Amino acid sequence: MGEAKTDFFPKSKTGIDGLDEITGGGFPKGRPTLICGSAGCGKTLMGLQFLVKGITDYNEPGVFMSFEETARDLTQNVRSLGYDLGTLIKQNKLRIDHIQIEKNEIEETGEYDLEGLFIRLNHAIDAIGAKRVVLDTIESLFGGLDNATILRSELRRLFQWLKDKGVTAIITGERGESSLTRQGLEEYVSDCVILLDFRVIDQIATRRLRIVKYRGSTHGTNEYPFLIDEEGISVLPITSLKLEHKTSTDILSYGHEGLNKLFGRGGFFRGTSTLITGTAGTSKTTLAAYFALSSCQRKESTLFFSFEESPDQLTRNMASIGIDLKTYIKSKLLYVYSSRPSLQGLEMHLLVLHKLIKELKPKTVIVDPISSLVTVGNASEVRAMLVRLMDMLKMHQINALFTSLTHKRANDYSDLTVDAVSSLADTWIEVSNEEKNDTRTRILSIVKSRGMGHSNQAWKFMIQDKGIKLIKSKEKA
Repeated sequence: MGEAKTDFFPKSKTGIDGLDEITGGGFPKGRPTLICGSAGCGKTLMGLQFLVKGITDYNEPGVFMSFEETARDLTQNVRSLGYDLGTLIKQNKLRIDHIQIEKNEIEETGEYDLEGLFIRLNHAIDAIGAKRVVLDTIESLFGGLDNATILRSELRRLFQWLKDKGVTAIITGERGESSLTRQGLEEYVSDCVILLDFRVIDQIATRRLRIVKYRGSTHGTNEYPFLIDEEGISVLPITSLKLEHKTSTDILSYGHEGLNKLFGRGGFFRGTSTLITGTAGTSKTTLAAYFALSSCQRKESTLFFSFEESPDQLTRNMASIGIDLKTYIKSKLLYVYSSRPSLQGLEMHLLVLHKLIKELKPKTVIVDPISSLVTVGNASEVRAMLVRLMDMLKMHQINALFTSLTHKRANDYSDLTVDAVSSLADTWIEVSNEEKNDTRTRILSIVKSRGMGHSNQAWKFMIQDKGIKLIKSKEKA
């Protein structure tokens, strides 16, 4: 049954990270797909990436027919992504054809059809045996045509011609004011419609993708953030995941012998998540550094997301208490990614983390602190982002540790992160400062640890030159 279903509706893989997942295998093979969106949202790049990946990954030659940019301009624009269009053209695997259409010519003749385009496109396809075609953009074809009847007729001819030719085609179009495209007609004659969106909210820019329709195929229906970086377009397909992740009984160290002893089995289960909460100055980052150090000592790749300190600042501060992270950064066991939360939106931070996990394949991920994310999103957005992040890490059986800043004042806005993560985290460690007799004492307690017994006492601790020292309740701090 599975093979029959595949033969009934074959698909062409896009080669774009994440997009094949939400489309259920790619674009409809031998059928046209419409990609629409406003200026600057990535339509042309998606078309070019579809062609290049088709050539390099699936040995399917392609034709790019441009009505706006010349072949020279297109080649220069994507060179920074590592796409050498010139070489692909010389290898007879790619054909770029620039057609300039003058609107005044359409107005003068009063008649308009695509017969000339079909002849030119047919020659380009046959010349290299193309399996993929991109037409960019459709507005240039019909920009001067006001007759809706002729417009619909020619659009149907175009899409049917592409189907009869048996090529997998992408047609790009500019988004209209009250419809998906300016003419408001293309979405009715294409088999797959994808809407790209580029929005700026509170000075944070985010690109999103949504599959409006996909005839004959199931597909993701939500909005998905996508990123354009030095590798092209990447889509984040994760929305909500089923609770089907595997568990392990392996016990790993927190990197501090005293802390390990507070847990019944001497550490934490592999692939679980730990949340450390506390007010400012309670050693949350220090505990996170121990966690990273332990992972590196096990020769496991470790990813440290820092939203407040640069890599140099982090390594200097930790070295002052005997935690050597610099050695592991040099050996590439530890990768510290530092950025301000305001650099990009919540979804983009999640997408960057997703890409780094795919690239580095870490066994341990640390995010310090997640409370900084409230500066770039409201309560529901932060909660949704953190749930998706934790689900993604559990799915890959990655050891995760999150720190979060709390405040003494009740109902403080930044405690949103604690509310969002505390119920999801497998282990919750709380640290605080207690002032008595003009002396400040740090306190550590374990709120919960799923599947494992743990100490129910509040432990005092000190930070010394050799690191953290836990103190029994009868001893003086």
